[in-house]
Amino acid sequence: MSFRFPNDFLWGGATAANQIEGAHTIDGKGLSTSDVQPFGSFGELKSRKEGDFNIKDIAIDFYHRYPQDIALFAELGFTCFRLSIAWSRIFPKGDEQEPNELGLAYYDKIFNELEKYGIVPIVTLSHYEMPLYLAEQYQGWKSRELIGFFERYARTVFARYGNSVKHWLTFNEINISLHEPFTGAGIPRGSDAQSLYQGMHHQLVASAKAVKACHELLPDAKIGNMMLGAIQYPYTCHPDDIFAAMQENRDWLFFGDVQCRGYYPSYMARKFKELGVKLDISEADKETLKETVDFVSFSYYMTGCVSTHQEVEILDKKALKMGSNPYLKTTDWGWQIDPKGLRIVLNLLYDRYQKPLFIVENGLGAVDKPNEKGEIEDDYRIAYLNDHLYQVGEALQDGVEVMGYTCWGPIDLVSASTAQMSKRYGLIYVDSDDQGKGSLVRKRKKSFYWYQDLIKSQGENLTPPSA
Repeated sequence: MSFRFPNDFLWGGATAANQIEGAHTIDGKGLSTSDVQPFGSFGELKSRKEGDFNIKDIAIDFYHRYPQDIALFAELGFTCFRLSIAWSRIFPKGDEQEPNELGLAYYDKIFNELEKYGIVPIVTLSHYEMPLYLAEQYQGWKSRELIGFFERYARTVFARYGNSVKHWLTFNEINISLHEPFTGAGIPRGSDAQSLYQGMHHQLVASAKAVKACHELLPDAKIGNMMLGAIQYPYTCHPDDIFAAMQENRDWLFFGDVQCRGYYPSYMARKFKELGVKLDISEADKETLKETVDFVSFSYYMTGCVSTHQEVEILDKKALKMGSNPYLKTTDWGWQIDPKGLRIVLNLLYDRYQKPLFIVENGLGAVDKPNEKGEIEDDYRIAYLNDHLYQVGEALQDGVEVMGYTCWGPIDLVSASTAQMSKRYGLIYVDSDDQGKGSLVRKRKKSFYWYQDLIKSQGENLTPPSA
């Protein structure tokens, strides 16, 4: 590739606390909503008794092994690392007046370690988890009281880590609540539209309050939103399919519209009317929403198709039900591979918001098996990353402002949707199986060295996608 990525482009990887840390009750941490979503129960609240096992209780034990893992990230050449803070480490129940000092001290150590290697932290405030107590006692984000609890949490970590962290995200994939409300908002699956959209409104207000607090407390920092970028194509050129795809895409773009523009888009008025939703939106809420994000971040894994008049096979995933595209290949888990779609999404978002964009999740979940020499030759992952990053380069040449790219799971971690270790994303292999058994020894995959060279070349060694 003759194109070279900008010198200030941020290269790295992305993780979530509940998928890597383990140590789920250590040093005063409270239970989170993720702690009651064990194997295959993504989006469901499961009762938990003393002694019950969840693979995320151990995960990959990043809580204790972070120096080793961050050293590997530095060896890769990372200039940034996206991680999340576990809210229930800082406020174990969520509604306390004072934070848990042991939880705060843990992340001090993480940020100090990253600083040692010159790696910029990109920190998500809430990534698919919240204190379980808030879901059980307050009905999750359905309660307006959570706005104040979240603002207290945000201000606490801004004040504590402001010297170390200059890039923040509010809610991971905030639009996930449309598909899995318990995972995204602590609201039970099957809740009515009124409850869901009221809860999502409270999240949007809380996000805006966090943005305002960040701007006040950390004037030299940047804070963005984060969406699941799941674009839908029309299955045919029939006008009804074109319109249906537009409506489907508005469902997730709505969250960006509010967070980037500072008000509800006009098209939502009809949707709320047709759903029978009457939101409790105060004048104070409207004023708060005017505090908009500095940049837009998103995940990108796959695209789908929608049709109003033709039968389209539905890929029934844990979080998304996307229509199959006959022109695309799929992963081991049936996710469609569409590198060109990433360029489309980048152009779509930049045209819509004219704000810097950050790709904070993109990666391939696959079954990785060591060969007879014990090596993991994951050429399929290299091809996936190459083809997607090539399209990022194309988007940069289109004039899109892209801040950086963090591949999802630079190290093997517990899959969010399936709670499996066997669904591997990493450039670094972790010896653990789906029952949490293994040595947890880390091993570099072939993709590790490829990504290392990619960063060194500033993207120049990318090759055109294969047909």
